[in-house]
Amino acid sequence: MTATLSILIYHRVLARPDPLFPGEVDARLFERQLRLLKRFYAPLPLDEAVHRLQDGSLPPRAACITFDDGYADNAQVALPLLQRHGLHATFFIATGYLDGGQMWNDTVIEAVRHASGPRLDLQEHGLGCLPVASLAQRQAAIATLLGQLKYLPFARRQQLAMQIRRQAGAPAGQAAMLSTAQLRQLQSAGMGLGAHTVSHPILSTLPEREARLDIANGKRQLESLIQAPVTLFAYPNGKAGRDYGAPHVAMVHSLGFKAAVATDWGVARPGAGLDLLQLPRFTPWDRGRLAFLWRMRQNRRQAHPARPDAG
Repeated sequence: MTATLSILIYHRVLARPDPLFPGEVDARLFERQLRLLKRFYAPLPLDEAVHRLQDGSLPPRAACITFDDGYADNAQVALPLLQRHGLHATFFIATGYLDGGQMWNDTVIEAVRHASGPRLDLQEHGLGCLPVASLAQRQAAIATLLGQLKYLPFARRQQLAMQIRRQAGAPAGQAAMLSTAQLRQLQSAGMGLGAHTVSHPILSTLPEREARLDIANGKRQLESLIQAPVTLFAYPNGKAGRDYGAPHVAMVHSLGFKAAVATDWGVARPGAGLDLLQLPRFTPWDRGRLAFLWRMRQNRRQAHPARPDAG
């Protein structure tokens, strides 16, 4: 059987379930998945897996764990579980949100979470009037707003997210992103750190010069913080042809990255078709043990199985 590399994406590992996001990974589910990976797969650090893809020494059912964005719970919740099970993960950091920043989608989510209701009137911003009286309505409102804003120009998206928060009367909330101290905690624990731009724009929505600058500055800032080379990159949002294209792959190559990961499903295989600058990734969304393993197996067999939208 040809060796394959499954690269899993995570964003957050919550200390306890969030009723607003019942599908979000929490500590109990994450630990269950770690146990399954240890039993049925061959977990590797991503940088080692990249090397072994090249030299042909990749073991059967190789797997890597990655995290995007840089949430504080990566250090607070995920790291102790990784250490408990002797596993490695690579964390892709959007440096502009360290030390108290908030990503636009989290601004929207927290605005809707704390909106007084029963309706959130955003008509003056062209976003309609959304019912938020029940949990289900809040979930639907979040999905609607994230979909409306996601592919807007970066500055407009940021502006609207702040306007939604003001309209909802929501507080700024606790810092959800890593502090510099927590970032260094991940490094001290032997975890991998990779670049994820400064401000997490969808690269295809930016002029090429701005896109390159955001990628380059993210790499430079992270290297300055950890005093070590950064050779791995994750494309924000990460769908090939929609969120980034060939010019962005060329930028990543020219900036000295050795490998980069996307969010298109599938597995990486050694051989002529291997593209280290567009490695596929996925995460099974099933919560049951057998369903998790089945989804992993299906992903090894086909390039792009049907899935929820990857944020």
